[in-house]
Amino acid sequence: MMVAKKFIHQLTVPTPFAVGDTHIYLLKGDTLSLVDAGVRTEAAWDALVAQLKEVGYKPNEIEQVILTHHHPDHTGLIDRFEQAQNIVGHENVNPWLTRDDDYFNHFEDFYYDYFDINGVPRHFRSYLGKLRAQLDWAGKGRLTIRIDEGDYLPGHPEFKVIETKGHAQSHLSFLGEDGTFIGGDHLLQHISPNPIMEPPKIGEKERPKPLLQYRANLEKCFSLDINIVLPGHGEIFSNVKEIIPQRFAKQESRANKVLGLLKEYAQTPFQLCEQIFPRQYETQIDLTMSEIIGQLDYLEDIGLVTKTIEDGVLFYHAN
Repeated sequence: MMVAKKFIHQLTVPTPFAVGDTHIYLLKGDTLSLVDAGVRTEAAWDALVAQLKEVGYKPNEIEQVILTHHHPDHTGLIDRFEQAQNIVGHENVNPWLTRDDDYFNHFEDFYYDYFDINGVPRHFRSYLGKLRAQLDWAGKGRLTIRIDEGDYLPGHPEFKVIETKGHAQSHLSFLGEDGTFIGGDHLLQHISPNPIMEPPKIGEKERPKPLLQYRANLEKCFSLDINIVLPGHGEIFSNVKEIIPQRFAKQESRANKVLGLLKEYAQTPFQLCEQIFPRQYETQIDLTMSEIIGQLDYLEDIGLVTKTIEDGVLFYHAN
């Protein structure tokens, strides 16, 4: 599908994940670039090669891959482009591409402590063995160009880099001079992306607060002149001024449910997770706990809850 101006093509590849297909964007300019690289499967590669051919290109003509964030359904095929001189993205993508053992040990240690302090029963620790399994779907490589807020895309100076952390600590979006917004998973029409919990940087103690980051970056996007969103999943859309308030309203509705439960009695984050996500928490403990912690961070930020530690476990109280 051709979108916006003639220099952007949307290419769509399948994934084995519940989120469904992922979009990749071919950017023509001083450099022939792909924004994102699907998932590491032969089905995704075959679909990408076929769609490149439809618009007149071969994989060995791709000169650069630009990443919106580090998740496997966006990095999977980066090492299949033999002539690509550059891999471009936020510095936080690199540990995932390089399979940095120190980082993954840090990630797992953080989650052990995070589960314990939030009251998650010990049997959920088996999930932590699956953290590295995600890498089976992810690309291997190394960033050659690091970009962040206010930079311009190498080879595509009409696109400015917008930092959009929240869904991931590596998340960037790209805003064109004409209002075209390549948004990865930050702005989607049909769903609100999970604010996924990640550890602090090695050497730092304060964990990120992804829902607060996401909300701040939604506010930032609301103030930008975005005419059309080219998302990582789902339909292309232009009604940004409607979608962003909907995202805020949904988050606030969930936060009110959490607050309602806390008004009954003080609870651990895991107890809240069981009640808010009764059908999902056992199989998606990471995503559901991230969502609950996000709501609690938000409620704490606006002064509606406080927390105490009892026997090494957090309890939240309605104010």
